[in-house]
Amino acid sequence: MDMNKETKQLERQGESVSENIWLCPDGVYRWVYEYDMLRNPGIMVTVWKVLGISFGAVFLFNLIVSLFGGDLKTMDDLWGIGKLFLILAGIFLVLSVVSYIILAALYGWKYQVLFEMTDEYVKHIQMPKQFKKAEAIGWLTAFVGALAHKPYMVALGSNVAARNTSTSEFKNVEIVKVRRKRHTIHVNQLLDKNQVYAEDADFDFVEKYILDRCVKAKVK
Repeated sequence: MDMNKETKQLERQGESVSENIWLCPDGVYRWVYEYDMLRNPGIMVTVWKVLGISFGAVFLFNLIVSLFGGDLKTMDDLWGIGKLFLILAGIFLVLSVVSYIILAALYGWKYQVLFEMTDEYVKHIQMPKQFKKAEAIGWLTAFVGALAHKPYMVALGSNVAARNTSTSEFKNVEIVKVRRKRHTIHVNQLLDKNQVYAEDADFDFVEKYILDRCVKAKVK
C-alpha cells in the first residue's frame, strides 16, 4: 500500500492540521500512531509504577498490622518483612519483563493506536494487532471518505477498529504529564489513566490542544 497516496487522499477529505493529524468532516481530529514496544519503554514504566504502588501499599499495611500486633520489635523483624517483599518484588519484576516481551512479540513489536480528539475528550483506540501503519492509514482514509457522506459511519468505523478503548474527558482530567522524548502525554483522571502518543511533527499541536482544555489539571 502506498502511504503517500493514502495520505493525499485523506488530505483531500479532511483538513490537515499537522503532518499526521487531520480535522475530519465530523469535526473530530484523528491520527494513527505506531508505538515501538521495544524502543519506547513508556508502557513498561507504567506497569512498574502500578506494581510499585501496589507493593508499597501492601507493605505499609503489613507493617502497621505487625506493629500493632506486637510482631515488630527489633530492626531484624523489620528487615524480615522488608526482605520478603523485596524478593516478591524481584520475582514480579522479572515476570513483568518476560510478559511484556511475549506481548510485544505477539503484536509484532508494534502497537497501533488510533486517536480521536475533540474539545471535550481524547480517545485512545487500539487497532487490530495485525495492522501495519500503512494499513491503518488506509483504513482511516476509507473511514473518513465514507464519513463525509454518511455520518453513521462514525459509530460503525469506531466499532470495527476498536479493541481496547480509553476515553479521557478534559473536564475531569486532574494531572497531565508531558514526556516529549517518549512521544507521550499522560492524561490522568481520578480512577483512569490514559496515554496519548504523537510524532515529533505533531507533538506541539497535541500538547497545546490538551493543555488548553484541561484547565483544572496539574501539569508535570
